[in-house]
Amino acid sequence: MRFDDFGLNEKILEAISYMGYEKASEIQELTIPAILNGNDILACAQTGTGKTAAFMLPILDHLATEDNHDLSTLVVVPTRELAIQINQQIQGFSYFLNINSVTVYGGRDGSDWDAESKALTKGTNIIVATPGKLISHLNLGYVKFDKLKHLVLDEADRMLDIGFYDDILRILSYVPDERQTLMFSATMPQKIRDLASKILKNPVEFSTAISKPAEGVLQAAYVVYENQKIPVINSLIANKPDLDSILVFSSTKKKVLEIVKSLKKAGNSVEGISSDLEQKEREDVLMRFRSRRTRVLVATDVLSRGIDIKDINLIINFDVPGSAEDYVHRVGRTARADKTGIAISLINEHDMDKFDRIEKLIEQEVLKIPVPVELGDGPVYKVRPKRSGGRPSGKRKFSSGRKPNRGSSNTE
Repeated sequence: MRFDDFGLNEKILEAISYMGYEKASEIQELTIPAILNGNDILACAQTGTGKTAAFMLPILDHLATEDNHDLSTLVVVPTRELAIQINQQIQGFSYFLNINSVTVYGGRDGSDWDAESKALTKGTNIIVATPGKLISHLNLGYVKFDKLKHLVLDEADRMLDIGFYDDILRILSYVPDERQTLMFSATMPQKIRDLASKILKNPVEFSTAISKPAEGVLQAAYVVYENQKIPVINSLIANKPDLDSILVFSSTKKKVLEIVKSLKKAGNSVEGISSDLEQKEREDVLMRFRSRRTRVLVATDVLSRGIDIKDINLIINFDVPGSAEDYVHRVGRTARADKTGIAISLINEHDMDKFDRIEKLIEQEVLKIPVPVELGDGPVYKVRPKRSGGRPSGKRKFSSGRKPNRGSSNTE
């Protein structure tokens, strides 16, 4: 289905044509007509499927018919990075329209407060905000949502995961009861349904294929000891100039620093990003990565959702994520918009059961690759499937054919 089939405003169609969009994704096909019709929406679709366009294009179509600058739309998101990304897309979609949007998020210097306050009180159609910073403004009493018509909660499951449930309810207490509410989530646990039952009115529910990496992602895994991980990464990316955009996910901020240090020693162009950086520093790091000035970016899960960096060649899970769903979000950073990409996971002897849960979720057994011979032997891959009674029923093994031992490689 093409975007001009939805009957959208011609200026919006002109803008998205300039942006290179022609064919709608599945979630866009499902939700745009219902949103244009004024329905509340509960939609589930994984990262990278075009959710921002799914909710913003019909909202912009409504706003295109109004000749005012009232604050009519509020988009609430879990992270500042996602707020920035959505606002950039809004500005692209509305390029030929007389519509304004502003971001409200923490981590900036005090000079942004006045600009945010002005945007929240006059002269802006759309606000894209993180919960904490928005509540800081709401607490001072000058924010008026009396003309708000559209409320969007994007990455709702992520907001609940990081503890924003009460903040969301607090924000909702300030917005009019008569509004259109659009709730988008990458997963649909019971807590999301419970929240939806409180804030949506007769919603239309849509769901695309959940928790499956895109078809264009080539998935594989190395079974390694911890001290073999850096050498494996170096062997993967050495002398491969075509891999010019590589994203490495780590479980902790401390490990990010260690990985960056080790990869720099091997001569790689690499930077790290985590919540320890100030917002301006994070934006600068992302800009260098987007422009290919930095080849390797090492990140915590702050980047696993909501960051639209095009044409990432290779995703490396340095640590197997604790949540099977987070694996899908990490892997979703590559092979976006029908492109192809590679996702490699490094599985140590302590993470095999976690990776087994991932394979069950995605309903696919990921290819296990032996550690390169020169790096020593890796562990045997084995998991303990459980019977219905919870007792182990056996083992599923993978071995390179060499006897497992600790190997001799050193990452330090």
